[in-house]
Amino acid sequence: MSADRRFIAEAVRLGEAARGRSAPNPNVGCVIVSADGGVVGRGATAAGGRPHAEAAALEQAGRKATGATVYVTLEPCTHQSSRGPACTDLLLKAKPARVVVGMKDPDPRTSGKGIMRLRDAGIDVKVGVGRRAAEESLSGWLTRLKLGRPRITLKLALSIDGKIALPSGESKWITGEDARAHVHLERAHSDMILVGRGTYQADAPRLDVRLPGLEDWSPRRALLTHGEAVDGWEILQSPQDVYRLHDVNDLLVEGGSATATAFLAADLVDRILIYRAPIIVGEGKSSFGYVGLDAIADAHGLWAPSDGRRLGVDRLEVYERVR
Repeated sequence: MSADRRFIAEAVRLGEAARGRSAPNPNVGCVIVSADGGVVGRGATAAGGRPHAEAAALEQAGRKATGATVYVTLEPCTHQSSRGPACTDLLLKAKPARVVVGMKDPDPRTSGKGIMRLRDAGIDVKVGVGRRAAEESLSGWLTRLKLGRPRITLKLALSIDGKIALPSGESKWITGEDARAHVHLERAHSDMILVGRGTYQADAPRLDVRLPGLEDWSPRRALLTHGEAVDGWEILQSPQDVYRLHDVNDLLVEGGSATATAFLAADLVDRILIYRAPIIVGEGKSSFGYVGLDAIADAHGLWAPSDGRRLGVDRLEVYERVR
């Protein structure tokens, strides 16, 4: 792996750690490397979106940023904001020798302008190193920018035969500890978690993050319901209400069957996480109801597998919506 790819990969990891906390801003990562190859600054978008990753890394690097190489997952912003200076201005002041950018900013306020200003100042700018990894890490923000809503992930814990619960409704626990720990990591990388009124009444879910050191990363909680408001929960009356969540990049939908079906029928799910346990339930509650399909042929080509791995005795299957 070249040095550029190695340090962009580190910047992506920093940005990924900020996912679920940076909204409404993108979860950017930045690494600054001196001419002798040593890392002199690291940064990621802070909670709430400020300071930006470049600002944090430049502050850490100080004067060592002059003549260095700056690795950043997203093109440095150039538009003015009352919340802080533009990152392009900060870089021009710091005078690095090179800036390596994972992907161009699609936001029209910056798109290409930051790159152009840096190049006009004599700074060597390389764009597109590690682009796919940067896009994947920033996918929540990119989805909101493109579609006007968060990236929506549907999580399901299923038996081999696709059941989410016994006929009685009992579902704790279908999966083992490793799978449940992975769910908590997904929660930590989400801005909001949503369940339906039925799940809320049956399980009284906390929907918090219970991983050591990440307890403060518990996201906002939302309830899909036509009923009355509940303290500590935000109310969505229909799946279409996701279009008013302007400060949410990543939304995790955790259930149950009626809620999952509603989001799938509305074609609002971008990613499905299936945690499949090696058990057979037989008669029980199915994962989905009617999602609008009248022919098997219409179901093909809508979803593509993107990942799969063992989690203890269980298996994780990840599917991405083909759009």
